[in-house]
Amino acid sequence: MALVSRITGTGSALPAQRMPNADLVAMLAQRGLDSSDDWIVDRTGIRNRYFVGPDEQTSDLALRACVAALEAASCKASDIDLIIVATSTPDMVFPSTATILQHKLTLAAQAKGEPGAAGGVAFDVQAVCSGFVYALTVADALLRTGTARRALVVGAEVFSRLLDFNDRTTCVLFGDGAGAVVLEACEHSGDGPAILATDIHADGQYTGILCVPGHVRGGQVVGDPLLRMDGQAVFKLAVGVLESTARAVLAKAALTESDVDWLVPHQANIRIMQGTARKLRLGMDKVVVTVDQHGNTSAASIPLALDCAVRDGRVRPGQVVLMEGVGGGFTWGSVLVRM
Repeated sequence: MALVSRITGTGSALPAQRMPNADLVAMLAQRGLDSSDDWIVDRTGIRNRYFVGPDEQTSDLALRACVAALEAASCKASDIDLIIVATSTPDMVFPSTATILQHKLTLAAQAKGEPGAAGGVAFDVQAVCSGFVYALTVADALLRTGTARRALVVGAEVFSRLLDFNDRTTCVLFGDGAGAVVLEACEHSGDGPAILATDIHADGQYTGILCVPGHVRGGQVVGDPLLRMDGQAVFKLAVGVLESTARAVLAKAALTESDVDWLVPHQANIRIMQGTARKLRLGMDKVVVTVDQHGNTSAASIPLALDCAVRDGRVRPGQVVLMEGVGGGFTWGSVLVRM
């Protein structure tokens, strides 16, 4: 019988430092920049975000999210033979954040007298805000071929370290966080839980509309190491490609919009989410929205939102969930899941 993969546990993590709009507006005022809570909420839907402390790394947030996901799946670190971390803010240039996370999971397990996760496959995926969708697609393919049996798929970011706090159009948008799922291979079981279809794309001609154009050369940062975005261009492109990938993934699964119980989109901007929902003829009561509380956490936003909806009881076993994202690159894609 053919193998499929299914989500068996979810988890998420946020830094301790909460940054509501009022605090961010006050910080911007000290820099001579005019903003307000109303201005931010009206344009983005964001009311709050979280920032890491000076000693907190992407792998630290990822570890907490993974521990929660493992607990939800009734798994141990030693059960995992594949770790994929979607991030644009790795702990270091190399090795991958996934290998660092693997070691931290092993240390945490050994502290409890359990074997760790060493020896499995571990690597990063870099597709910015579409990263989790890309990572889930890759993990699904590896599990279906029998390369791995159980995976941790993680989106984790510390975007606060890429922000230009002299640019009020971008610094108000982003926050830090992590989300993770445990993905397990199983035999196909008709209408049972499974990833039903995936759909991913990229078009590099749009690199310049959302990027961090700096790089390291000879031990020095060359170019601009801060996030730059053409907001209008991103918005215009995002709504169109999100509709197209949603329709494509539904077609692959022989389903329609009416079969979708929940849309869990990348939490970029409430207007983008509203526009996408309208095009798919889905009411906002079917859209999981966390952007108001967490801001745009890039690759972490979809798994973070999914975990919130699972834990508060909105997303339930048997329901069909459409996850989709769009990000710098320009990348976009979607995953259709029966929980």
